[in-house]
Amino acid sequence: MIGIVMFFVALFALLLGFPVAFTFGGIALIFGVWAEGFDMFAFMPYRIQSIMENTVLMAVPLFVFMGLVLQKTRLAEQLLESMGRLFGGVRGGIAISTVLVGALLAASTGVVGASVVAMGLISLPVMLKYNYDKGLACGTICASGTLGQIIPPSIVLILLGDVLGVPVGDLFQAAILPGFVLVGAYVAYILIYAKLNPDAAQPIERDDSISRSQEVFTALKAVIPPLALIIVVLGSIFAGIATPTESAALGGFGAIVLAILYRMFSWKMVYEAAKETVKVTAMVFAILLGATAFSMAFTYTGGDYLVEEWMMALPGEKWGFLIITMLVILILGFFIDFVEICFIIVPILAPVAEVMGLNMTWFAILIAMNLQTSFLTPPFGFSLFYLKGVAPAGVTTRDIYRGVMPFIAIQIAVLASILIFPNFYGMG
Repeated sequence: MIGIVMFFVALFALLLGFPVAFTFGGIALIFGVWAEGFDMFAFMPYRIQSIMENTVLMAVPLFVFMGLVLQKTRLAEQLLESMGRLFGGVRGGIAISTVLVGALLAASTGVVGASVVAMGLISLPVMLKYNYDKGLACGTICASGTLGQIIPPSIVLILLGDVLGVPVGDLFQAAILPGFVLVGAYVAYILIYAKLNPDAAQPIERDDSISRSQEVFTALKAVIPPLALIIVVLGSIFAGIATPTESAALGGFGAIVLAILYRMFSWKMVYEAAKETVKVTAMVFAILLGATAFSMAFTYTGGDYLVEEWMMALPGEKWGFLIITMLVILILGFFIDFVEICFIIVPILAPVAEVMGLNMTWFAILIAMNLQTSFLTPPFGFSLFYLKGVAPAGVTTRDIYRGVMPFIAIQIAVLASILIFPNFYGMG
């Protein structure tokens, strides 16, 4: 039972606010030495070396760099302005354009914080100006900003691919349809909401000085460059021309090219993007090292056998395991970050999934969709904090919480559809 006690002590320490990497590493050291002595960690240097030599994980800093460079090119502003004019005449059009821009930003930058902040600064004031319901406006921005967790190239999918031993290219391909379904569900909800509540999402009047063809041309001019980068990055993976790591390097180079085209290139911008990339990467790998020590101690103390026995004894076998797993990840997502869940919870569940003969690609997509929800769930959903930080004074935390609830329900519904109809998503 030492491993189980260790797990709950770690969870309690995280809830108290202790740093994640040091919590996992420190608790692993204390419990590991108590249970087996210092000899347990004799192989730790070799594990660290294998992490540092892992070519799949090299894609993480490269994709982060690509996203940060694109964030600094004012890509989101140009997309939102042109899309807003294109769909503004439709009831709920600004919210729809926010969802579509969120999807494009997800596929090109994948940085949740940057997407939510950008749309919160640009799109939220416009929606409030046209008397959009505050909850709808806030919920749309938070939900759209989190699309980068499921739409490739997603950092979550890269981490899950490494943990579950599934090729990242396969996960990217498998995630495209669920991503499109989720975007379509968001748009459908906004249209239905605007139809039932006409005053909550009013259309905006067209500017007669700009022709429709000019609006379309401006929108295409804003959309085509990032879309071309997405096609090059993902297309090179799907065609088998490049590995995910090589395509990530290609994406970083392409982001620099776009920065030059948008006339936003400067060495200062590259330096700032590189510095922020190092910070994010250091955070991810520090957590990974702490989680490696934790999983080693958890395994040596027999915690993995207890979990496997308990999971295998669940009623309903495969379906019981999947339902309990999804519920546990959903609940943990209320309190801890997706990185910790990827490195601590998923390695415990993966052996059971393999014993049960589950399609590991399907299992990974289910987890990724579930982890996306963690960005929206109160009280610790990161998107909620990002938006609150840039929202006008009249927008309260209650407005944000109220707004995200329907989108959380939509995500859970799409997650359930992937669980029940895997053949529809090509993962049967």
